[in-house]
Amino acid sequence: MKKAMPFIATAIFVAVVALIFFSMAKKEGPVTIVKGNTAFKPLPIKLDRTNDTECKMLIKTERNACEVIAPDGRTWFFDDPGCMILWLKDKPWADRAKLWVHTLDTKRWIDAHKAWYGVADATAMHYGFGAREKRCKGCIDFEEMRLRMLRGENLTNPKIRKKLLGV
Repeated sequence: MKKAMPFIATAIFVAVVALIFFSMAKKEGPVTIVKGNTAFKPLPIKLDRTNDTECKMLIKTERNACEVIAPDGRTWFFDDPGCMILWLKDKPWADRAKLWVHTLDTKRWIDAHKAWYGVADATAMHYGFGAREKRCKGCIDFEEMRLRMLRGENLTNPKIRKKLLGV
């Protein structure tokens, strides 16, 4: 009986480790990239399960969410247009990527290049560039938004924040 005890303890230990391993293997991890999107269309975002590629935050809403689809069909997700711009800046294929943004006004996915952007909107990372399908007073086009983001001219800059919001 005493010789069997170490064997039983080892068997129980192995069973517990196996149980933990198999239970973890069944869980889906957070989504960071999806491959094979050769239709180049926006994909449904698994809210609270998808990470922004740039800032790593969980995407909690489609409001101002963005997607970048590389020429090979790889798709990345973002919670703020500013994050998308920062992430794209050094990608050699950026000019050939398909960019999508979810708009505030029509709540649809549209081509990010065709969107109009507010400069003082509430966005996930507080850059302020909320996307719209329809042009509005004070809105800027994609290229202007991109340039301002790369120059640091957004609401995270205290001087810009004071100028736009008076705070």
